[in-house]
Amino acid sequence: MAGFFSPDSKLYRFMCRLTDMVKLNLLWILCSLPLVTVGAATIAASAVSLKIADGQEGYIGRDFFKAFRDNLRQGIPMSFISALCLWVVWIDFQLFSAVEENSLLFLITGIIAAYVFTFSLLYVFPLLARYENTVFNCLKNSFRISMRYFLRSLLLVIVVAFETAVMFWSRKTLILLIVAGPAFINLTVCSFASIIFRELEKIPGTVSGKEDFSDKDGTE
Repeated sequence: MAGFFSPDSKLYRFMCRLTDMVKLNLLWILCSLPLVTVGAATIAASAVSLKIADGQEGYIGRDFFKAFRDNLRQGIPMSFISALCLWVVWIDFQLFSAVEENSLLFLITGIIAAYVFTFSLLYVFPLLARYENTVFNCLKNSFRISMRYFLRSLLLVIVVAFETAVMFWSRKTLILLIVAGPAFINLTVCSFASIIFRELEKIPGTVSGKEDFSDKDGTE
């Protein structure tokens, strides 16, 4: 019985990871409450999730708040950009449903906007969390990376959509969303991103948009 709870057991590691996700999710929710800081909170959660995906040990609270403070300046614009992207797509589909004449134009516009915005935002928070760069360059690089690894990125979108659907499946699964849902989704994105970043870091300038780049810890 003791073997199940030893530090090397799979059960112990799973429970530790679950505890980390609950902590990270709570921190993300608390720091997102002003709404304008949801971008900074998501970058901070991505910074922690990237470390987890890379197998690096750390302290959830300390690492989160450090990343939150460091990325507040870029995180606030990202809050508005993300909200604007969602609003544009939503309004296009609303107009498609409401307008009788030329409604197909709104449908096509909504689909194109959803495509561009999804892949522009897909890796932007992990990029902002790891690399020194502008918001605009990270949005551009996120789209470029998504197109370069299109099938992998499409799989990520499907996996995230599936995770979201499962969490909204019933009242019981909705508890999972409240307790740790956003943190698990963020970890999924960062797990995909971490693998891609390691591949791209072999090619100078591909991820950062600079000829020689360094991450936010100062290493090259």
